[in-house]
Amino acid sequence: MNAPWKPGASGNRDPFAAFVCDDNTLDVLRPVSVEMGWPPEKCAKGGLRNAVQSLSIAASPNILLVDLSESGDPLNDINALAEVCEPGTVVIAIGQVNDVRLYRDLLGSGIHDYLLKPISAGQLRDALTQAQLVFASPKTSDAAAPKKHISTAVVGTRGGVGASTLATSLAWLFSSDHRMPTALLDLDVHFGTGALALDLEPGRGLTDAIDNPSRIDGLFIERAMIRANDNLSILSAEAPISAPLMTDGSAFVQLEEEFRHAFEMTVIDLPRNMLINFPHLLADVNVVVLATEMTLASARDSIRILSWLKANAGHARPIVVGNKFLTGVAEISRADFEASIERKIDYLVPYDLKSATNAAKLGQVFVDANRSSKASAVIRSLADQIIGSGAGETEAEPVKPARASLLGKLDLKAMITKKSKTPAPAQ
Repeated sequence: MNAPWKPGASGNRDPFAAFVCDDNTLDVLRPVSVEMGWPPEKCAKGGLRNAVQSLSIAASPNILLVDLSESGDPLNDINALAEVCEPGTVVIAIGQVNDVRLYRDLLGSGIHDYLLKPISAGQLRDALTQAQLVFASPKTSDAAAPKKHISTAVVGTRGGVGASTLATSLAWLFSSDHRMPTALLDLDVHFGTGALALDLEPGRGLTDAIDNPSRIDGLFIERAMIRANDNLSILSAEAPISAPLMTDGSAFVQLEEEFRHAFEMTVIDLPRNMLINFPHLLADVNVVVLATEMTLASARDSIRILSWLKANAGHARPIVVGNKFLTGVAEISRADFEASIERKIDYLVPYDLKSATNAAKLGQVFVDANRSSKASAVIRSLADQIIGSGAGETEAEPVKPARASLLGKLDLKAMITKKSKTPAPAQ
């Protein structure tokens, strides 16, 4: 009954139906049903027996609430209900028996939750909200079918270079334009903007995973992730800034493992401090998109991160993206930047403040809100290359500088020192 989300499973069904045994429960349930946007007439009397009779001749709702109070053998009666319920129906049971063994047996039989009577409006509201999250979870394909999976980490050399914009845009393109089941994992646990860019509430899925890594499995993924479109699900957080991150990173690795089973694409918005603290996060990453800008600080940190990747994640293909590029006003020219990092910049995304503002106002990711912009065209090309990486494309050789540069690898330090010693202009 509590099956994973399936295509078409909820298309022609009622969103909710309830069968309860007593008037008191009915009086509590109907206002909550109206509050959730469901018609109160879908709350009927009759309990589990009436539910079985009704569903044997009618389509099952997405969420079904059944009262077990009049049932002499709840487990057998639930099995009878399962025979008439269509796959994908989320069932919440209520009853009078306060027994842990019964509770566990009911959950094992496929029930989503069991509530003890008398129930309050708050209990019902919470249980129904949690049931709705099942339908906001990712679709899963046939587990027996072999799946190609590409994992992409997006790392910014500095704060504000637009790594999160690239991560959300890539995830959206994989899921929307390429129709690939995609997971977006935002690992900026305290200040992440992945859910914000998609106009979604982040939920508690990521913080729950960090607190309880042993709970992470396929069912956890289905319930914890928030669905942004038919093929995109996100796991994000807005953890209290008073609560420091206490983890050894095992939860993140386990999440990545579950994503490989449930999705074709994983996009990880990976803050650079997480790269340092949890290097094992890149153990199974195929592509690392390094977002940078044309500044001295970004050139220095590009050198350091590319060197780190070569030493610690040699299997991952690095792609350097110069983001927010504005011709003629960059602190460092493209030629000097490429000479300093000893390879070409793969993509230059033009600076487009108007399009970024438009995306924020619409509550959409950048590429979805600005499909005709030049910046979106570059990001689409980047997405195509990442997908091609999974088909076995080979990485281009790093480009050696043709001549000595003011921003040569070691000259960066000298230039920064010189800049710091330059006297300030007279007031």
